[in-house]
Amino acid sequence: MSTSSDVVELLDRWAAAEQANDAAALETVLAADFAGVGPVGFVLTREQWLIRFGNGLHNDAFAVREPQVRDFGDAAAVIAVLEQQTRFGDQDSSGRFRLSLLVVREADQWRLAGVHIGILQAPPVPGTGN
Repeated sequence: MSTSSDVVELLDRWAAAEQANDAAALETVLAADFAGVGPVGFVLTREQWLIRFGNGLHNDAFAVREPQVRDFGDAAAVIAVLEQQTRFGDQDSSGRFRLSLLVVREADQWRLAGVHIGILQAPPVPGTGN
């Protein structure tokens, strides 16, 4: 299997665990020194990322689309799109976001070491100034 297909398979497992709101499954996906940056800039450690579901986060849908994998040997950088139907308590945080991901090989297994979720704006409409 190529690095690209291994990494995409890892991202599929990550998305499935997120969609299932399954912290135990996430433990098998996240690297020991994982860090995640949310869409409004907060930074979470691995432990904080794993307890989000117990603190009110709920994903109804979570999908990684259009992954572009760049192989660097024992690491890979991925740029993708996240589509989610998510709420935190009563607040809806659904949408489409730009993902930047860092994937590393730990003990011959790929793990997710870093996630940055950013706003994905629609392209400007020609002639409108927007």
